[in-house]
Amino acid sequence: MIKSYHSRIMKTYEKIREEDERSLSARKKEIEKKIPEVMDIQRFIGKLSLKLSINILNNVENKDRYLKELKEKITDLKIKKSEILAVNNYPIDYLEIHYQCPKCKDTGFMGNQKCSCYKQKLIKLYYNNSELINILNKNNFDNFNFQLYSSLKGKENPTSPRKNIEKIASISWSYIENFSSSNENLLFYGNPGTGKTFLSNCISKELLDRGFLVVYRTSEALIEDLRNIRFKNDNDLEDFLMNCDLLIIDDLGSEQITDFSKTELFNILNRKLLKQKKMLISTNCDLEELLKSYSERISSRLLGDFTLCKFFGEDIRIKQNIQNKNLK
Repeated sequence: MIKSYHSRIMKTYEKIREEDERSLSARKKEIEKKIPEVMDIQRFIGKLSLKLSINILNNVENKDRYLKELKEKITDLKIKKSEILAVNNYPIDYLEIHYQCPKCKDTGFMGNQKCSCYKQKLIKLYYNNSELINILNKNNFDNFNFQLYSSLKGKENPTSPRKNIEKIASISWSYIENFSSSNENLLFYGNPGTGKTFLSNCISKELLDRGFLVVYRTSEALIEDLRNIRFKNDNDLEDFLMNCDLLIIDDLGSEQITDFSKTELFNILNRKLLKQKKMLISTNCDLEELLKSYSERISSRLLGDFTLCKFFGEDIRIKQNIQNKNLK
């Protein structure tokens, strides 16, 4: 699936260039009908340009003078054509091809380098395949509200929920900024409604906007994907999950835990760690529950190869709903 992205983008550029050509053809037909003189000039310019190209390579008498005269004729005709178009209220480039991206001329490349428009098309594909395209309009750092977290320190935790979430947000930004150079993985754990999924989505948006492929799966959906890979030989899906830049596994522990799920979960965790492909996992379980629910091999990787971020405090979703009702 990942390998097919380039060919899909190239097909998109091919369609864009075809549309460019159709638009130009339509403009030429319009001018042919309304100002035929302009098209006569355009055709004559074409003939002289071809003549110029041929004679640059040929040895003709007084070559330099002859070529100079040809160039001057072409320039004069171009000026005349532009003047006629302008008098008739047309842009002087009306009969030139209009590229959507003038930098790469709708090819996606400038030399051997990908154009910025290629990256934007890739990001759009990444968004569509991340399954987060709609939710990230709301769940992003612009809408992150630290004030929803209490500034009061409780008895069970060493700091207040607000100080804690500020620290985790700082860890998250560091994770984003160093994403290309770091092999860090994140494990968000703690009570429901404390912002784990929201912050995961914030990280997703930042990375997607920077051109990284982020794939989001609930733990239940991931196990179903792994079942399809195992029993239906879905190689494209395997490539997608294994080689994405970041795999987010949300709500670990909510899936039906079986021998199959534990075996396949270990396999994907282990393979991605070996390939140094990053993961972000969130769970409502505490560390003791994870140790009880999963095999020692899984627990060892979760606790040993992930940066642990504990979320605590009131249920933010409930708090927001109450506030929204009070505002009505």
